[in-house]
Parts: sequence; C-alpha cells; structure tokens
Amino acid sequence: MKKLHGTRRAFGSALGAAAFLGLAPLALAQDFPARGKPIRIVVGFTAGGGTDAQARIVAQKLGEVLHTSVIVDNKPGASTMLAANEVSRALPDGYTLLYAPSSTMAQNPHTFSQVPYDPFKDFTAISMGGRGPLVLSLSTTVPVNNVKELVAYVKANPGKVSYASFGAGTSSHIYGEAFVKKTGIDAVHIPYKGGSDAAKDLIGGRVQYMFDSASSAVITSATGKVKILAVAANARVAALPDVPTFAEQGYAGLDLPSWLGFYGPARMPAPVLEKLNTALTKVLAMPQVREFYRSGGYEAGATTPEEFASITRATYEQWGAMVQQVGLAKQ
Repeated sequence: MKKLHGTRRAFGSALGAAAFLGLAPLALAQDFPARGKPIRIVVGFTAGGGTDAQARIVAQKLGEVLHTSVIVDNKPGASTMLAANEVSRALPDGYTLLYAPSSTMAQNPHTFSQVPYDPFKDFTAISMGGRGPLVLSLSTTVPVNNVKELVAYVKANPGKVSYASFGAGTSSHIYGEAFVKKTGIDAVHIPYKGGSDAAKDLIGGRVQYMFDSASSAVITSATGKVKILAVAANARVAALPDVPTFAEQGYAGLDLPSWLGFYGPARMPAPVLEKLNTALTKVLAMPQVREFYRSGGYEAGATTPEEFASITRATYEQWGAMVQQVGLAKQ
C-alpha cells in the first residue's frame, strides 16, 4: 500500500512538473524582461567599429522599448567565433543575444576547420539587423579609376600588387580570391588580424586594395587617400550612390549577400522570441536608427525569425559554393 501511495505521489509530482514546464514559456513571456536584469548583446568586434556602433544604437533604443537596461559586450577574436561560441552556450532565456555579420554563420563553417558551434543547431534566429555589401577600396597611390583599369594595372605588374583582408578565411579574403580567379590577375594576399589594421595600411599605401565593409570604406575614403571602385552587391547602396556595382563594370558574380543580424541560443521559448522580434522590428524602423545605418553604408530592416532562419541557410549555401569554386582550403 505504501508503495502505491509513493507511486501516486511520484506520478503527481511528474504531472506537476509537466504542467510547470508547459506554463514556463508563458510565464517567461509575461515576466520578460525581468526588472533589474539587463539584456546583453554580444559583439565579436572591438568597441568603436561599425558593427559595435550599430549594436549600441540598437541597444539604446531596445532598452527604451522594453523598459530595461540593454548593454553591449565586446568579445573580439577568432573571426567572431569567440562571441558566437559564448552565446551558443548561454541560457536561452532572452538575456544573452548575439549581433553578428553573415560571415559568422554562413562563411566561417566553410573556411575554418575548427568552428566551436553549429550555425543551425546552436542558435535561434531572431531578426535581420541590416544589409550592407562589401566594397572594393583602392589606395589613391594606384593610378586607376575603375575596375577594368585596376585589372589592367595588376596584369601589367604581376606579383607586385597586394591586397589586404580582415584575415585568412574571412569574407574579404574570399572575395579577394574570387576576384583574382575571375579576372586572371596575379595579386599578393596580405592577411591582417582585423579590418581596422588592414584599413590603416590601405590608407598608408602599404597595400593597394582590399574588399572592405561599406561602413569602414565610407570612413577611409573620407581621408582622401582611399577611393571606392565598386560595390559587391546586385544594386548600388544609398550611402554610395555614385559607386557602381561589379556587374555594371562587366564583372558579374561578385555579389553574394552580406548582412548583420540578431541571434539567441538554441531553444529560446517562443513567447520570448516573439517579444524580442517585435521590439527589434520597432527599433529598426525608427528614423534615427535607419539614418544611422544608412550613414555607414547599410540599410536597417527587421525580418521574422522564420525569414531570418531561411536567409541564414540560403547565405550559408551560397558562400559554400563560392568557397568551393575558389578552392580555398580551410584554415
């Protein structure tokens, strides 16, 4: 009899736990975000860069919408993989988010042999943040004014022209190799430990060209020592209306997607995910935020979680095909 009562108690406890778990997502949505508990947006770059700046204006406005503190936590290193790995291991409660470029999910798995996360199993896609292409930036020490002239110049100086990248296996490296293969030029790759270091040497004329982010290129071109020759996208961007695309200059195919977006750890409760997506949609539609993104060569814009998950998958497949075509070995 005692055994029967014990079994009933255990069964009743199991039912209670199941009921609690069933109500937990609803409770989380109602209480999220809890008063006094900040939301943290992890960024895989140092403070002061374009991605960091975007994350900070979104954090400020997101805090206003959700009536809580939202902070940006910089975790640079390993081509954003340190930041992504940290978020993938966090509790999926909505208080730890990742703001990452497309390279984190769509390119790193194809170019690095040791990636500490799965871009699809370890994250919850929340929303797109902004779209912004890479551009071809050129040192003004090179006497050319468009892509065709650059190709002719490099062919006339084989092995004497160098191009910088954010690092081996990064998007700027992949684009650089794709450009070399498409045009048949002989250029020397100089990898750096990040975009800012590469940009400094481009401004100084120590390297001749690089595929840079639009936000960085806007800044370097303002020095008068760098000019932007082409946009690696299927259309011109609002921040650089006078810069033609590669396709316009006769070099189609250098227009893979480039974007930044928000992710959380895998298995985020649906109500919390919905609340975050709704808040981000409001923030990214604000005129101040949209203008801030546009000034750096990006277009702010939210998506549904389902749309962003689909975009992530499609971009992953497109970059995988590009890496295979270029023949780039994993680092």
